[in-house]
Amino acid sequence: MPARLVLIRHAKAEQGSPDLDRALSDRGRSDAAAIGHWLVAQDVNPDRVVISPSRRTRQTWEHAGTAPTDEDSRIYDNTVRDLLEIIRETPGDVQTLVLVGHNPSMGELTALIDPDVREFPTSATAIIELDDWADPRSGRLSAMAVPRG
Repeated sequence: MPARLVLIRHAKAEQGSPDLDRALSDRGRSDAAAIGHWLVAQDVNPDRVVISPSRRTRQTWEHAGTAPTDEDSRIYDNTVRDLLEIIRETPGDVQTLVLVGHNPSMGELTALIDPDVREFPTSATAIIELDDWADPRSGRLSAMAVPRG
């Protein structure tokens, strides 16, 4: 059975600064709950969840899932290279990895795997089937949605 990588762009956040402290808006909280419902419908049961240290990513996962999280500042650094590094570091016993982060890196990584993906708005969620954590670019997009609550 292939491994599953789930990429989630945080839900809609309020404007303001500092950027790390931006909270989800009312719509964002509703959309984050919708992400959770969609993940359940897709039978996603993460073994590991890694999130950006931002408040909006933490709140997105609090509304979307129940699995414990690890924070990794490389997700907030927002480069595809950093995301690939985190994925490659995934232990072999992990079957499903969820990353909750930001654009442009979430959308760029999804488009790298499936060039037909042109947009990755807030709440966008992609499920990618992988044969090996060491080679995430060889994955296949199996499902994608932009859940709205």
